[in-house]
Amino acid sequence: MSDGVTIRTRKFLTNRLLSRKQMVLEVLHPGRPNVSKQELMEKLAKTYKTDAQNIAVFGFRTHFGGGRSTGFASVYDSLDALKKVEPKYRLVRKGMAEAQKTARKQRKERKNRAKKFRGTKKAKMSANPEKKGK
Repeated sequence: MSDGVTIRTRKFLTNRLLSRKQMVLEVLHPGRPNVSKQELMEKLAKTYKTDAQNIAVFGFRTHFGGGRSTGFASVYDSLDALKKVEPKYRLVRKGMAEAQKTARKQRKERKNRAKKFRGTKKAKMSANPEKKGK
């Protein structure tokens, strides 16, 4: 499945504050429509001698005409660092976090009710949202 796929890294940067290595990935895949993120993570894990779970790949765009894609990758030092730094929506995509369960309308109503309060009252209101009286 991975035959004919080449991965090049550009703009490689070691980010010690976020305990990761970040880079731009250029994927050459002639004859294939695209390469799965899972496959890219496994190839990068082999290259950087780490576990595939410690890698986050995102933002891939296939170039016009096909055969080449460009995106970003972050190789974290540990799984804890990944969970601490990565945005929640990317953790949900990887299956490491749960998606938000509340309905969109409920979130909007809570936000608009919170607009009526300031300071600590707003925090108390959002902590225990109770219905108003009649």
